[in-house]
Amino acid sequence: MGLLDSFEKGLERAVNSAFAKTFRSGVQPVEIASALRREADTNAAVVSRDRIITPSDYLVRLSPEDHERMRALGRALHDELFALLTSHARTQGYSFAGPLHIATEADERVATGVVRVTSSSVEGSVEWQGVVEIDGRRHPLTSARTVIGRGSDADITISDAGSSRRHAEILWDGERGMLRDLGSTNGTKVDGQKIREIALAPDTSFTIGRTELTFHVVPVTANPRRGAVQ
Repeated sequence: MGLLDSFEKGLERAVNSAFAKTFRSGVQPVEIASALRREADTNAAVVSRDRIITPSDYLVRLSPEDHERMRALGRALHDELFALLTSHARTQGYSFAGPLHIATEADERVATGVVRVTSSSVEGSVEWQGVVEIDGRRHPLTSARTVIGRGSDADITISDAGSSRRHAEILWDGERGMLRDLGSTNGTKVDGQKIREIALAPDTSFTIGRTELTFHVVPVTANPRRGAVQ
């Protein structure tokens, strides 16, 4: 069974016979699911070896007749479309550009039985944020220079006796990261080797004292919205 077959059958099982009778003609719910999947695939963008971004805002345009039929399904349709598109993205290794949002609208220019799906462009909707992850918690790099250490005046404070008060700093220009040791007593290590200064590739781990930190670059959006079908 192919991915599309599995994707469609999941929705078919979710829509009961009463719903099926409602849609003997016109658009079927499974057609909307397939159109959303195609839109995500078509607009997926490879931004690094391990990161593929796909849009998070989807607009489904239907004829007024089909739109009214879909509204009759209420929350059941929303929940399945949301879950299935999320599952598809996970299977394909996609990351959404922001919180997933799916909306429907009636459009008199769309013929009965036809689905039109558009999505926000990845370009222009995504910004990149440098973050430092420590014990599962992510600390955004909100300035060009972020000091890490055990001192209260550090931008990111770690409780590690092996770290200096101002141990190291990360320079972030919005695209690239640089790790620099600030003359610490025990040094800053990458791959077990002490460094003085080193360019940080995404997902690079480094050690301060006994604490492991990881530098990530993650997508963020300026206007996040909750996922919903309207």
